[in-house]
Amino acid sequence: MAGLLCGTKRKKQVSDLHEEGKNAINAPLLPPGTDVHPEDTLLEENAERIMLDPTSRENPKFKDLQKVLIDWINSELEDDRIIVKDLEEDCYDGQVLQKLFEKLSGRKLNIAEVTQSEIGQKQKLQTVLEAVNDLLRPHGWTIEWSVDSLHSKNLVSIVYLLVSLAMHFQAPIRLPEHVSVQVVMVKKREGILQSSLVTKELTSTTELMMGRFERDAFDTLLDHAPDKLNVVKTSLITFVNKQLNKLNLEVTELESQFADGVYLILLMGLLEDYFVPLYNFFLTPESFEQKVHNVAFAFELMQDGGLKKPKARPEDVVNVNLKSTLRVLYNLFTNYKNSE
Repeated sequence: MAGLLCGTKRKKQVSDLHEEGKNAINAPLLPPGTDVHPEDTLLEENAERIMLDPTSRENPKFKDLQKVLIDWINSELEDDRIIVKDLEEDCYDGQVLQKLFEKLSGRKLNIAEVTQSEIGQKQKLQTVLEAVNDLLRPHGWTIEWSVDSLHSKNLVSIVYLLVSLAMHFQAPIRLPEHVSVQVVMVKKREGILQSSLVTKELTSTTELMMGRFERDAFDTLLDHAPDKLNVVKTSLITFVNKQLNKLNLEVTELESQFADGVYLILLMGLLEDYFVPLYNFFLTPESFEQKVHNVAFAFELMQDGGLKKPKARPEDVVNVNLKSTLRVLYNLFTNYKNSE
């Protein structure tokens, strides 16, 4: 028995050593922290696999982009009672993508509602992606996703797809600009894995992202008639002070004084004639997160009042982005300009 155990242990040590040596030979160029999956060593000759570089996964702008996309999906699918928390875990099987595409396009896909098996999930993905690709390809979109990449929870492919859908359907959101990630491309050449880092651009500027976002009056105003900007700002300042003066508050600088969200919340309470409990927001916010919370809460109050969800992102208002702040205030102005 002792000899049998000793032999078994020795075989395991040899097996472990063989695996360690195979990984050392096959993946000498992989960045530190990159996981080498067993299937990577089983790639067919000239095949390749793409993985997200670990440092890019922690990129704040990439995380911000994911949050914007998650919030957008949840807003679109609210009536279906679908809540997405994680893009990788919630989008890989095609269920969410099917519902999202049907909602955006107004088309009903002939496909099973729920599929548990891997084959069924891939068939669902195939049907959804055929519809998506048929819609996007004629408009010049580059297809950066596939059934296998989505089902294997490739986050870059999932984000590529969602960004393309958001831009094509002119989603009422503001995607973070200049978001890029690095991916590790692993290829098999003559039986040896070769890897390289490649930068993938997920978003550019709002204006240049395939021209899918409509330019509004403030884009035109800032680009072509900056001399009229002060006239608009003066009108908005007069409008907000008419309300805020009731609380002995006054605004002189639109972009900076609304950046922490406090005045936006108080303004909504005054316009809708209710008191906003102080425990719902930070009266003296100190951190960036607290300010974003305040602005996002103000946006919720606007929607509760029957207004459309602002196109601006809370983060843009907090970052003192003039156009974003003007968009939000002008939306209030057009809806409440006759309020006493």
